[in-house]
Amino acid sequence: MQPLRAENLTGVWGAVLLPVNADDSIDFTRLGQAVDALLESGVHGVYTNGTAAEFFTLTDAEYDRLHELVAERATAAGVPFQLGASHPSGQLSRERVRRAAALRPGAVQIVLPDWLPLRPGETVAAVRGLADAADGVPLVLYNPPYAKTQVGPDLLARLAGEVPELIGIKVPGIDVASGLTDRLAVFVAGHTLASGHARGAAGSYSNVACLSPAGAVRWWNLMHTDPTAALDLERRLRDFITGHIVPLGAADPALDKTLAAIGGWAPIGTRVRWPLGSVPEESVPGLRSLAEETLAELLADPLGRS
Repeated sequence: MQPLRAENLTGVWGAVLLPVNADDSIDFTRLGQAVDALLESGVHGVYTNGTAAEFFTLTDAEYDRLHELVAERATAAGVPFQLGASHPSGQLSRERVRRAAALRPGAVQIVLPDWLPLRPGETVAAVRGLADAADGVPLVLYNPPYAKTQVGPDLLARLAGEVPELIGIKVPGIDVASGLTDRLAVFVAGHTLASGHARGAAGSYSNVACLSPAGAVRWWNLMHTDPTAALDLERRLRDFITGHIVPLGAADPALDKTLAAIGGWAPIGTRVRWPLGSVPEESVPGLRSLAEETLAELLADPLGRS
């Protein structure tokens, strides 16, 4: 596909989640079904290897097979796609960037090397090196709250100036990118998108799309037609997540898979890869009932499709 640019990187992007078998292997049959459901849902794009997709568990063979599947199906469907080349090792990340770029996605997503916190100059050098490996494919930097190196507004402005291949960033909140929304596509957490969009956020790599891809797109459209109603839905989303999902006490990948199980739009399941703990499947029906009571707009279709 054509490389994305900051000005057209926007909207609701759905994560490719890993269906995991009892022996900890990836079920690529179910994975293909989930990718097809995402591509048919109306999301503005799909992406691989975020935290929710357990990128830190993939072998090189799994990494390549996953990306070949997504690139082939997204290209055939005409849906933009980004490939995540993130790895805690800068050296391995650089190699994965090269392999991802060869499939010509719209962008490659990266994280910063993670064993030691980086100084500002080292952060710029890391992003510059990964951009050089991407062979003209633009980069999106994922900088979650638990990253060892936190990129604040000043350093982000420096990155935007010194690494023009960087077109976007996912940040914990829009304040981190204050004054930079005209230079970078700033993506925020999915359940904060209505308030973030009102302040300049371009979109989200969306946990709400984990719950319902089509519902997340309907919510995005509502932000443009009825911002007040969209903000009311955000309030209920936040309450549901903080009141019923976070208390499950699991890591983010397990929580996002639980959201997908609640939405029921693809056969992903709640199992995550060792050594993380999974949310029991028997928790899902009660959570689904709660979601249907409070978030009916998102779950209007039982398959999460419009």
